Amino acid sequence: MTYREVDVMANRIANVLVGMGYSRGSRIGLLLNNEIWSLPIDFACLKSGVARVPLNSRLSQAEQAKMLTETGVRLLIHGADLTERALALADELDGLTLLGLGEPQRAQDRNLFTEAERARPTDPLVPVEPDDVMLVLYTSGTTGTLKAAQHTQASWAAIARNILTNLISPKRDDAMVHAASLIHASGTFVLPYWLAGGRSIILPGFDPEQFLATIERERATAINLVPTMLGMLLAGDAVQRADTSSLDTIIYGASPMPRPLLEQGMATFGNKFVQYYGQTEAPLCQTVLTKEDHAEGGDLLGSCGFPSVDAEIALTDEDGNPVEQGEIGEIRVRAPFTMAGYFNADELNAKTMTADGWVRTRDMARADERGYLYLVDRASDMIITGGYNVYPREVEDALLAHPSVAECAVVGAPDPKWVEAVTAFVVVRPDATVHTDELREFVRGRLAGYKVPKKVVLVDSIPKSPVGKILRRKLRDPLWER
Repeated sequence: MTYREVDVMANRIANVLVGMGYSRGSRIGLLLNNEIWSLPIDFACLKSGVARVPLNSRLSQAEQAKMLTETGVRLLIHGADLTERALALADELDGLTLLGLGEPQRAQDRNLFTEAERARPTDPLVPVEPDDVMLVLYTSGTTGTLKAAQHTQASWAAIARNILTNLISPKRDDAMVHAASLIHASGTFVLPYWLAGGRSIILPGFDPEQFLATIERERATAINLVPTMLGMLLAGDAVQRADTSSLDTIIYGASPMPRPLLEQGMATFGNKFVQYYGQTEAPLCQTVLTKEDHAEGGDLLGSCGFPSVDAEIALTDEDGNPVEQGEIGEIRVRAPFTMAGYFNADELNAKTMTADGWVRTRDMARADERGYLYLVDRASDMIITGGYNVYPREVEDALLAHPSVAECAVVGAPDPKWVEAVTAFVVVRPDATVHTDELREFVRGRLAGYKVPKKVVLVDSIPKSPVGKILRRKLRDPLWER
């Protein structure tokens, strides 16, 4: 689609929404996988003043129903491939109307394409204000509790400015491949590229060979990856056959990148990597690790970057007092791109947002003498064993340095002596064999004795969220239920 085609279709869909009674102050649900129609639909919501509530298609029906119920959604736009789930939600939730990308299955539902053809192609020019909520995005993070972060017209514009100011400088001939879900970080790159006249190449999902073939065919200049995706690219031989010479920038984030994987990626693609650290509550770049930082190498490859120019970052104790340089503290951020608060969650907002505008991330980090941040872990994931604090990530990093380890996750298990025992779940590389005692001794050579896993469990896979974050709770909770 051209810019003009997207704009006209967005106008038509916006007029459909306004004609159905959905405009400024309304909320509608979106149940869409990655597809080209996602983009005009998103812009239609902006033009009509509607707040969109995207549903991750990988979530259960119960989770999706909870989201729609909590936000009071009465209209759900859905993809043709998700008609069955949309109908199931409509059966469960009284009064939910479906607006599908295809022929409706119920008399009360509508075909969005048919409605759009009848609608005016001009912008409805619905007046909106900077503080109007335009996105209600559910996130469970790594806690497992669904909560809906609200972004406004102003914060969404600030996100685009934040990306362009700190992370990328696209030009008219540049193109980004989108294989990760557009409702998360991947989607925030669309507007910055379009403001520069670039292209967005939308894939339905991530398949390593299709992804590499698309880069080669489209001469893509940028990609956005989570660590799991990079690992899949490097695991096969297709990356050696593909022509990826057009790539200028490889962006990664969403979860920590194991250093051995990053070094392998740099050896394969060259010095093209940039990292961002952020979260749904304050996307996208709270900190950035630039290409120049990656070229310096050394300890910086373990950093999540330097604070963005449009963000205030503080490392504090539980009471909000700054910690000394080099000490571990909670990351707090104050910036124009932070959320307006969680939807209908006053108690949670009071715990997360301070009166003077800081957002508590619950991520623990330390800063070096130059101000670069090094993520340690989530506050909720910290293990207290024998009175000592152990952050899972440092143990995971030690394990990942072993050549036989593909993935791992570390949690605390109940222990009558230590209260919590450091426990590691490890996925071994397909062509390797290793004994658990060998892994424990390997860690012992790198970390203090109390940080060495008391037990190592070999598993086939590590549970992850839809955006690739390790879900330690999925491993930890069953241990505490015994």
